[in-house]
Parts: sequence; C-alpha cells; structure tokens
Amino acid sequence: MTGLMVSMLAFVAGVKDKFESEKGATATEYGLLVGLIALIIVGGVTAFGGALDAFFDRLALQVGGW
Repeated sequence: MTGLMVSMLAFVAGVKDKFESEKGATATEYGLLVGLIALIIVGGVTAFGGALDAFFDRLALQVGGW
C-alpha cells in the first residue's frame, strides 16, 4: 500500500506542477482531479473493505469471549 500512496502523491504533485505552470486553471480541471482521487479512494475501500470487515468480526468474537 505504501507504493500505491507514493505513486498517488507523485501523480498529484505532477498535476499540481502542471496547474501552477499554466495560468487560469479552470474548475473543470480541479473537478476532474477531485473525481480521480475519489475514484482511487472508492477502489481502495472496495479492495480492502472485505479484509477489514473480517478483521473486526474476529475482533468482536474475541472480545465477546472475554
């Protein structure tokens, strides 16, 4: 997951540099960037959601047994 975060940060930094080098970045460009970040977050939650749910289920069973 660390590699994914590094790649994402590098991508965002590259996009930010592009926006800073050009004058008049429009709301559409920022909207696309926010949409891409939201898509990455949804993909991460989808990929790791099942494992996280199973972890909390095991934890609840263990705590309930105490």
